Amino acid sequence: MATLGLNMKPSTAVLCAPPLTFDKASILCLFLLLYSHFASTVMAHDESVIHALTGRDFSQSKFLREHGLKMDGWLSMGGTYQTHNPDDHSNAPITFNDRSGEFQLNQLYLYLEKSVDMEARHWNFGGRVDLMFGTDSRFTQAAGLDNRWIDKRDLRFYDMALPQAYLEVFAPFGNGITAKIGHFYTILGEEVVTSPNNFFYSHAYTMQYGEPFTHTGALFSYALNENFTLNAGSVAGWDNFSENLSNWNFLGGISWTNDEATSAVSWSVISGDADDVTDVNRTVSSLVVSHNFTDKLEYVFEHDFGFQEQAAASGQDAYWYGINQYLVYDFTDAFSAGLRGEWFRDANGTRVMTGNPGHYFALTAGVNWKPQSWLTLRPEVRYDWADAKIDPYADRSKDHQLQIAMDVVIDL
Repeated sequence: MATLGLNMKPSTAVLCAPPLTFDKASILCLFLLLYSHFASTVMAHDESVIHALTGRDFSQSKFLREHGLKMDGWLSMGGTYQTHNPDDHSNAPITFNDRSGEFQLNQLYLYLEKSVDMEARHWNFGGRVDLMFGTDSRFTQAAGLDNRWIDKRDLRFYDMALPQAYLEVFAPFGNGITAKIGHFYTILGEEVVTSPNNFFYSHAYTMQYGEPFTHTGALFSYALNENFTLNAGSVAGWDNFSENLSNWNFLGGISWTNDEATSAVSWSVISGDADDVTDVNRTVSSLVVSHNFTDKLEYVFEHDFGFQEQAAASGQDAYWYGINQYLVYDFTDAFSAGLRGEWFRDANGTRVMTGNPGHYFALTAGVNWKPQSWLTLRPEVRYDWADAKIDPYADRSKDHQLQIAMDVVIDL
């Protein structure tokens, strides 16, 4: 997926302080302390908080260097204020930063990766494992894998997820074939789960409701030439690990980048049986076009179209589609400003709110500021409005919603 974005992260002491409201905050503190101790012995890189504080580059440890491994992570956390000030503190139907007037530790994220050598003329192997704790985890869990790890009564909105765990294989046929085998993020859309790889704190409706987050299966990639890359594979549907394994889907697409790497186009599609319903097709395609008008100005256009047989309450087929547009200007290497405009059509009320067909609109303005190489601040203002059968905001009492939000991303 194409990405716009930067990074950031804070300290263990802040996270273990009293403002955390769930009963078993000690679990989080222990997790952070163990992580910090481990990180101080084997990991970090030039633009991390550990390097900034200690002056040591742990990524050059003997073990990691000898085995071609990369270990990295980040911490993202923030808060959102909604002008309607709902009693239940819910920003629904917005997800991810879905709590109003509450601190959210969105992602404590750690991954271990070994990349394949795509320049080699011989077989080689790699892979990646990701682990995420935070309020974002509950939106990215896969059925049969990480959706039962933590009892919701214990940590309220906090949970854990294993969004990626895959083997990567490079085969020296033609220009080289790369295969991901296991559990991995989707290739559809512009926005992604990982905080540092998005420009905005909040997410578009298309990413939240119109696309899958993860897949389990196999995905093959082949570079046709220096400009075109082809992807194709088979996966066990949407956000699924071990349930309903008979419902396999095709996942694939094609991408193009010009010689100057100033323009890019990608088209991806997933199609197959939906969830636990056999012989009922669900298909989603996503087109993403990006262009750098100058060294500082980038524009991104995304169009998604989704279809599912017999998904509407009436038994009719359901459709959803929309357009996202992004404009980002880099004033300096440390400061950028961005705009995002979106229209999302849930034609049959099957994606955003069940039984509530409508048009959903959102306009977001924000900045990314890096006062330190390991720290990014992402304040934003977002206005949502809808033309729907039932007002979707402020506990179904308003047709609009204004949010002021900010998060920080700290590169560990």
